Amino acid sequence: MTEASGHTLLRLMTWLSPAFPVGAFSYSHGIERAIEEGVIGDRAGLVGWLGELLVRGSGWNDAVLLAESWRQAKAGGASQAAELAEALVGSRERHMETTLQGEAFIAGLASWSNKARPAVPEGAPYPVAVGAAAAQNGIAVEAALTAYLHAFDSNLVQAAVRLVPLGQKDGVAALAALEETVLATAARAAGSTLDDLGSSAFMSEIMAMRHETQYSRVFRS
Repeated sequence: MTEASGHTLLRLMTWLSPAFPVGAFSYSHGIERAIEEGVIGDRAGLVGWLGELLVRGSGWNDAVLLAESWRQAKAGGASQAAELAEALVGSRERHMETTLQGEAFIAGLASWSNKARPAVPEGAPYPVAVGAAAAQNGIAVEAALTAYLHAFDSNLVQAAVRLVPLGQKDGVAALAALEETVLATAARAAGSTLDDLGSSAFMSEIMAMRHETQYSRVFRS
């Protein structure tokens, strides 16, 4: 590993770690409602749910948008990817989830230098902000995708650990079970185009919308 690649790896690990202040812990991405309705009740159900999101749901669309913003940033700017990503959001709190995390992510880059900050509009959705920042900082698109999707899964696993509830061992086992899906999705998304956008994970979208009006809840979204 060269000094340059070592720095980019450390930067990527920091940006997508739970310690990075994007507020991801506030959101369950509709999982809280799915648990409330008994759709997710154990580790197997959680792994199946997250796998669907990665392959044909919001995780996949995030990956396509991240890759597109990476390419657009390399060409000079990612405003078009940001506009499209925002237009595709299906509900009010999903919109909050992606735009507020994107805004917090960009703000967090100030800990490095102005050179780390990508050319994206204010309030750019989270995957767009991450993709553009990766391009700006010389991080390969597939590496950025892999880290982003792993962070996406990790955050939702932690929500399920609290809500199902699952033990920490079950949480780690769920992440282990999702490794191949994360890697395959990242590799597929690295070669994707906007024509590959599309979701058929309707239950996840419905749960996110129902969650907005849930009487008692721990998370947003």
